[in-house]
Amino acid sequence: MNIEATVSTAMAELGLGEVFSFDDLVGALQRRRQRPIRIVELTNLSDQDGICALWLMTDTEDLVLHARSESALHRQQFVLHELAHIMLEHDQRDEATTPDLLLPDIPESARQRLLRRQDLVTDDEIVAEALADHLAGAIRGSALHHSRYLEIFG
Repeated sequence: MNIEATVSTAMAELGLGEVFSFDDLVGALQRRRQRPIRIVELTNLSDQDGICALWLMTDTEDLVLHARSESALHRQQFVLHELAHIMLEHDQRDEATTPDLLLPDIPESARQRLLRRQDLVTDDEIVAEALADHLAGAIRGSALHHSRYLEIFG
């Protein structure tokens, strides 16, 4: 996998240019997926717990859950990493489904993504982190920091 080419393609497909706000990013993803994205901080989850964020899909929305962190930049990276997974369509996997007797209420795709997160050197995780870095740079370059960005990241 050519990470640089994948990131460049994802950024180009986003169609927002080189500099954009957090709101612009979320809006573009919502339009592309034709569904809302809701971002929620889990106050009981800490970045020390091993899982910093998780993307879940419900029937009606994409939900990005993230750990609490004192650092706004750290929280931003958690969320941007999950938004990168959305951009890269990492939900479009053709994986066999298997019943889960211990966690039957959690969708199979969510269980598989969560378990894959234990191995942070997979192609999906590496390219999502690289894309999140590019997204962060574009947002930092934006003069529109007064949007929901401040509401979410402080």
